[in-house]
Amino acid sequence: MRSYRKELWFNIPTRRAFVNITSDVNECLRESGIKEGFCLVNAMHITASVFINDDESGLHQDYERWLEWLAPHEPISNYQHNLRGEDNGDAHLKRQVMGREVVVAVTEGQLDFGPWEQIFYGEFDGRRKKRVLVKIIGE
Repeated sequence: MRSYRKELWFNIPTRRAFVNITSDVNECLRESGIKEGFCLVNAMHITASVFINDDESGLHQDYERWLEWLAPHEPISNYQHNLRGEDNGDAHLKRQVMGREVVVAVTEGQLDFGPWEQIFYGEFDGRRKKRVLVKIIGE
């Protein structure tokens, strides 16, 4: 069994964004040479997420509106976390809802997706450098 590891780095200029990283993960899979196995993709920061869904702008707007309804950024005084000088209590909750990681099967050298599935990086407290780990194991 072989193993491949790579970090993808992001510095999103806005507080929140959804970035399709499917092509980045596909490039990692190509570099790995692995044809059968599993690909783990996970956010290495507690205010960012990795998730799988459809790459449709209306859906992304729905996520933005829904997440802001669940955990509004302001007033920042609503979060105990922010009483320590932070302003990102909402980002921690948004990440918890959207998830830390995804695992995708690798079959015949391809990410084994269902219809419309894509991998996304979700940023909930941007404007600084963060990373995503891609770990692929298999043969």
